[in-house]
Amino acid sequence: MSVAETSTKKRILLAAGPIFARKGYRAATVREICDAAGVNLASISYHFGDKQQLYIDTVFLAREMRVQQIPYPEWTDETPAEDRLRGFVHSILKRMVALDSVPWQVHLLMREILQPTEACRQLVKEYFRPVFESLLEIVDQLAESSLSSLKRQQIGLSIIGQCIHYRFSSGVMSILLNEEEFREHFDLENLANHITEFSIAAIKNACHCSDK
Repeated sequence: MSVAETSTKKRILLAAGPIFARKGYRAATVREICDAAGVNLASISYHFGDKQQLYIDTVFLAREMRVQQIPYPEWTDETPAEDRLRGFVHSILKRMVALDSVPWQVHLLMREILQPTEACRQLVKEYFRPVFESLLEIVDQLAESSLSSLKRQQIGLSIIGQCIHYRFSSGVMSILLNEEEFREHFDLENLANHITEFSIAAIKNACHCSDK
C-alpha cells in the first residue's frame, strides 16, 4: 500500500472513530464518515470492503491508540507480585477513570464492552485475553496455595470489575460521598492502592478457604 493510500485509510479511521463512538455502529452512516474524512463512498469499499470491517478496524485503532497513550507497566523478574498488581490496576484506571475529558477511543471501547459486536470478539482474542492471562499469572504469584481455574477467573474478573466500576459510577459516587471528599480520597493513587489491597486480601482468603 502506498503512502497516499495509507494516509487516506488512516484519515477515514480517524474520522470514523468519533462518529462510531457517538452514534454506535448501526446509527452511524458510511456517507457521514466519508464526508467527515473528505473522501468518496468508493473509498470505503477499496480500503475496508464494507462498513463492518471499517468499524472493526476503527475499534482496533482505538485500542492501539490507548495502549500507546498509556502502556502497561514493564516489570523485571525481581518485581514483587504486589507491585505488579498495583501497576496493572493503576494502568487500567488511568486509561478509563483519570480523564479530564473522555476521548473518543474510550467512548468507543466502552460502547463495545457494553454492547459487544464482532469487533469485541476479535478484541478479546487478540488483546483482552492475553492481558487477562497476565493478570491471572499475578494472581497465581500472590496466592499462598494453588487455586482452581474457576476461582482464578473469578478473582481476575473481580479485579477488572472494580476498575470498571469507578469508570461508570464516579458521578453517582461524587454525590453519594460528597464531591470534595470524593476528589480528595478517591483519586487514581488511592483507588489503585485500595483495589490492590482489597484484591490481595481476597486472594489470601480464597487460598485459606480452599485449604479447608
